[in-house]
Amino acid sequence: MNRDEFFAKLAGLDEDRLKKALWNLYWRGPAQVRERIESELDPAQDATRKRAAAAPPNPGTVLREVRDFAELARAGAYIAGDRRVSPKERTRWRLTFRRLAADALAALRHEDSGPAEEAAALMIELACETKRFDYFRSEDPMEAAQFVVSDAAATLWEFVRERHGFARFATAAATQLPRWESAYGWSRSGWGKLAEKETTLASVLARTLRAPDAWTVFADCYLHALDEIARAEAAEPASWPLYSYPDSDYRRSDRTRDLAEWHSLLLERLTGSEAEDRLDRLAGHAALGGPELTFLQARLAQLRGDTEAARTLTEACLGRLQGHDGFADFAVQIGAELPATTRDKPAERTRRPAVTAPG
Repeated sequence: MNRDEFFAKLAGLDEDRLKKALWNLYWRGPAQVRERIESELDPAQDATRKRAAAAPPNPGTVLREVRDFAELARAGAYIAGDRRVSPKERTRWRLTFRRLAADALAALRHEDSGPAEEAAALMIELACETKRFDYFRSEDPMEAAQFVVSDAAATLWEFVRERHGFARFATAAATQLPRWESAYGWSRSGWGKLAEKETTLASVLARTLRAPDAWTVFADCYLHALDEIARAEAAEPASWPLYSYPDSDYRRSDRTRDLAEWHSLLLERLTGSEAEDRLDRLAGHAALGGPELTFLQARLAQLRGDTEAARTLTEACLGRLQGHDGFADFAVQIGAELPATTRDKPAERTRRPAVTAPG
């Protein structure tokens, strides 16, 4: 029916039948229909509801919900038969995850943004952990939740910088970067719609740090964060090798691989500057390790004109990771010897572009 036909039908109904029809529509209809009817019945109340909907969520409430959700997830309540989480809620975890993440970021607009900042950081932490731990019934949790870690981190960091200033931002982001960065994204598969939206946190910071002084300040904060990590790992109790997986060497190597793009940016920005001494601390830091650290040392040696040392270090890298595209490309540039398998087999390209020496 069009409008005229519909009104013609209504003309034959008395007031009681009109009320009954409207009540059925209101009671049995979806939420949007009920809201439309309520707005017609009480325009003043409708304006109040719209103002409340536009206001940011209460940060304290959001933080409590996020803490409870994270605690239950880490305790295995969403993957096992824990009575604290109903079977229905276990199947709806991705909807809860998306809602809490959106609420945490929206609550940043509140005047008291501290709890919202903590809640947003906690959701990002949880997202990073799902790549290694089975918290939910999903083969690829972040692909299922469609949560883009790099976008959430960029929103949080931009807000902290605007609200609290650069010093507070640098301290917070430099501490979070080693925990959150992932060379190949935050989905387990590394491909799909989510991977197309992701970018590295190093590139997020590169857009933020514009002035040379900003790079120096952030580098100092980053080195301090690495110092804290190294001290914490050194204080860990020794355990039998059989039960110490992943061991400290593996964690250092894994961390350095994830941060390789960020370290490359530091090389490019700090080489030749008054802050170049930070690169020496970085290249020998106790919180880093593995072939990616050796490659960082090789690049630093090449930038300082010590090509022979760069060749030796690069050959050592290729001895451990013969198929690494970036190592092989750099070896060709400086004339280092390539392993036979690397010479004969084209390297598979990864998401991270091959590293080249500036100039």
